[in-house]
Amino acid sequence: MFNDGGTWYVLEAVQPVVYTPLTSWITHGERNHYVVKRLKDTSVLTPTAIACIKEQGKGYLGKHYDLTFEWNDDRIYCSELVWKLYKNCTNIEVGDLKKLSDFDLTSPIVAAKIKERYGNNVPLNETVISPADIFTDEDLVTVFSN
Repeated sequence: MFNDGGTWYVLEAVQPVVYTPLTSWITHGERNHYVVKRLKDTSVLTPTAIACIKEQGKGYLGKHYDLTFEWNDDRIYCSELVWKLYKNCTNIEVGDLKKLSDFDLTSPIVAAKIKERYGNNVPLNETVISPADIFTDEDLVTVFSN
């Protein structure tokens, strides 16, 4: 989230990666609920690191959303975008990387979606980062919640 000319924006990986005004982004959540988190150790968020995040973020603009959660930059998904920007610009890993096989893929809804996206070739060793793993990272602190 950043301020440009008095308007707050969120860089989000939707279809495609875009800057979304915060006021619009909030309406995408259930009952307009949202949480803002930051690193506990804000000393790493130097002007250089912030400029890096903004500059690298621009490089993702227009990229398609990655429905198959591949760990490359051809396409990108929401939590992958956040993780890579922090890692590349601050050397901090926000959330624990996992393999697709670490997740419970057995519920009927998940299994159907996995079948739709991968057929019979599920890449169980693919590196992934989930929104929940970022959200619950102990290095983050909530600065605002509504």
